[in-house]
Amino acid sequence: MMRRRRGLRRFGAVLAIAALAMVTPAAGIDGDTAQAQTDPGASASAVGWDTYRNIDGFSQLRGQERSRQFSSFADDGSNNDGFQGTYSCLRQSDRGCVIAEREGAGEVSSIWLTREPWGDVTGTGNITIELDGRTVLDAPLIDVVSGEVGAPFVWPLVGNPEDAAGGVVIKVPMPYRESMRITTDENPFFYHVDYRTFPSADGVRTFDPADPATDVLNKLRRFGVADPKTTADNTDTTRQDFTLPPGGSTEIAAVDGPAQINQLRLRLPQVVPSPRVVDDGRAFGAAGGSSFRMAVAPENEGIRIVRRFDPQIADQVASLSVDGVPAGEWRSGAAQPGGWGVQAIEVDPAITQGKSSVQIDNRFVSSSLDVNEFRYDVQSKVNGEWVRTDVLDLGPGHPGEEQAHGYRIDNPVFAREKLVGRYGFSEQEVAASKTLLDTLRLRITFDGKTTVDSPVGEFFGSGLGEHDVRTLMSSIDPGQDGWYTAWWPMPFSSDAKVELVNTGPVALETGTGEVSTAAADIDTDTGYFNTTSRRGLTTPGEDWNFMNAEGSGTFYGVTHTMRGLIPPNSTRESTDLQPLSREDPVSNQRNYLEGDERFFVDGSSTPAWYGTGSEDYYESGWYFRAGTTFSMPLAGNPAHEINGDGCQYDCTGAYRLQVPDAVPFSDGMVAGIEHGPANDEPGDYSSTAYWYGGNPSSHTETDVVDVADPADRESHQYTAAGENLEDLTSRFEGDQNNQPFTRTTTTATGPVSFTVGVDADNEGVRLRRLSDQIAAYQQADVFVDGAPAGSWMQPLGNGTDRWLEDHFDVPAELTQGKEQVRVEIIPRGDAPPWSASRYTVFSR
Repeated sequence: MMRRRRGLRRFGAVLAIAALAMVTPAAGIDGDTAQAQTDPGASASAVGWDTYRNIDGFSQLRGQERSRQFSSFADDGSNNDGFQGTYSCLRQSDRGCVIAEREGAGEVSSIWLTREPWGDVTGTGNITIELDGRTVLDAPLIDVVSGEVGAPFVWPLVGNPEDAAGGVVIKVPMPYRESMRITTDENPFFYHVDYRTFPSADGVRTFDPADPATDVLNKLRRFGVADPKTTADNTDTTRQDFTLPPGGSTEIAAVDGPAQINQLRLRLPQVVPSPRVVDDGRAFGAAGGSSFRMAVAPENEGIRIVRRFDPQIADQVASLSVDGVPAGEWRSGAAQPGGWGVQAIEVDPAITQGKSSVQIDNRFVSSSLDVNEFRYDVQSKVNGEWVRTDVLDLGPGHPGEEQAHGYRIDNPVFAREKLVGRYGFSEQEVAASKTLLDTLRLRITFDGKTTVDSPVGEFFGSGLGEHDVRTLMSSIDPGQDGWYTAWWPMPFSSDAKVELVNTGPVALETGTGEVSTAAADIDTDTGYFNTTSRRGLTTPGEDWNFMNAEGSGTFYGVTHTMRGLIPPNSTRESTDLQPLSREDPVSNQRNYLEGDERFFVDGSSTPAWYGTGSEDYYESGWYFRAGTTFSMPLAGNPAHEINGDGCQYDCTGAYRLQVPDAVPFSDGMVAGIEHGPANDEPGDYSSTAYWYGGNPSSHTETDVVDVADPADRESHQYTAAGENLEDLTSRFEGDQNNQPFTRTTTTATGPVSFTVGVDADNEGVRLRRLSDQIAAYQQADVFVDGAPAGSWMQPLGNGTDRWLEDHFDVPAELTQGKEQVRVEIIPRGDAPPWSASRYTVFSR
């Protein structure tokens, strides 16, 4: 599983000009607009809908692919990340506010936006997406995210402000071969557009909005209850029951390879759910009822339907039928104010066996007021055990989930938007459970190297105790007989060992662990599954670090636990802009959520991602709509605790999985997030990042051209027309290299050319430019040995932190077998002068 490191060739001597070689330019728009398919020429990873279909391929290195983000972050370093829309538009066009634009092959992978009030984006107007010169989407943004334009733009590939608690999302992957542009009618204020870039258009087909991708949609709608990977043949399962005293450890499984762990499950019966649960729901009155469809396991030996309700309404009675057959009766009994009620009805196996879904109907019989319902879980009995096979979390905050289950209610009498209720567990039970989930560690060793060492709770999605978690890749089922489950593909060459270690003071009285594996193909581009877990107090002026990985790999997201330490009625002052709808920042105990995510890739001093706020990264908005919890396949906020249950002030648990917008790295990655508007709010943070790696760096620096150095210019035969030189003192954006420094920069209005050394055994070449980004929309055509290599376009500009490092990837067919190449950069006549201070050359 090791990738050989390419030899370093530093080019310094005077070189002869390479012979020019003409090649046919890249083809235009592909007439076949079917869904994109994977092709190694474009990327080592999947493209388009295959991004979701090929989850088994998470472990593969991604070639020259890059992940980048456009966002509304304040480029003056303040917290004004969209409040006035000052930095939201790259430019104004005749169609409105351009928020993302690029030339070259790539893919729009994820879009998030919000605005006041509470994420209602009606005021943004239409969103227009143009790919390869075609308009593939032009519709009111609020209609798109509400599923009104139809598949593939339906839940959960889209989510509106109710689905995502204050944010709106579009998770439809949209590949393009030559160009993309995204425009909104009006200034959108807050937004992120995450996109991928490919070195060439080989194998990339332009997104077809007429393809509903039904299989992908069905997969995502089963998030948290079913393995999203391809079903493996000849699966072997190892199960182990255990007890663990403080300081003890146990081996759950030891398996031989080459193989892959496909599923990992734990059951911890003594752990009780965290008692505070925020939910919304509905109720029906006399002659009313509800109906919906739920998935079950075809091999079921019966099912169990679990209902969450508000028991302060006394004597609720409703009949239950399954596929038209009477199956039981819901009875709530006497009123019980202040907590949640849970009931379960087991259904006769004769009604459900052999079926993959069932229709559930409830009808009002009697009540002191009405019959209410907040959530339904369906468990299927398989091989004598109960397994959760579907969830319907209903209410005004779950319109997409309701629609996907065909939910219907007759004679509705209320739709409660938010109810905070508690389960009746003792403080001692809750404290012991939280301690156990924080100190019981999962350790996984692949081929002799331990790459996973994480708290059990946070690994499966919750660092604040046992909260209900449903993500595409893991789940925590806090219900009766519930499992903690992870579906990350974990390949290995020779052997793997899965262990639990109890590092805390609470004894684990009983538990069950289960590991399922199957044979797998392993090659030199296969990476190991890794987690990076850490906990500590935030440090003023420094980002909270999710991961700091070396070598090559891919980052797939994080579970993040934020325990704010801002006391009430604090006299702390805020110097940054705040939205009018938020509390006075003097007493804002959630001000830690003002921090932006910043990701630095391959040693670049410019962040590849620079976000607008912590809840924004978790694809919500407005402090998770003032504490409304939610779950989507790729992002969620399953936990919010206030002044109790082990939370001193205000605590938030969130997750973000980056499946379509995973971040590949060739030579290391640093991912982190601010804590507060100026990295200044106190907090007790923990996080578990998920990534694949363990491979050495997949590119090597082979040359540097310092355009301010006369000797360097001569040795690289550097020429530039219309050139001007001046010194610049400034900083980079973000916190990786934020100290001012001075260098000479050049601007050119005519062709720039130089000769550089590359590794003859290369699989492509990357140029990194250090430049002054005071002028936005610098653009040039790039030629390599006389052959067109594409357009180098940089829409970003920053007059405050002016230093920028950006990149251009040269396709392998222009560089393979060569030890030197002649690069020519011709600025576009309608663009600002081309700026550069240094070019660094990397050979892959």
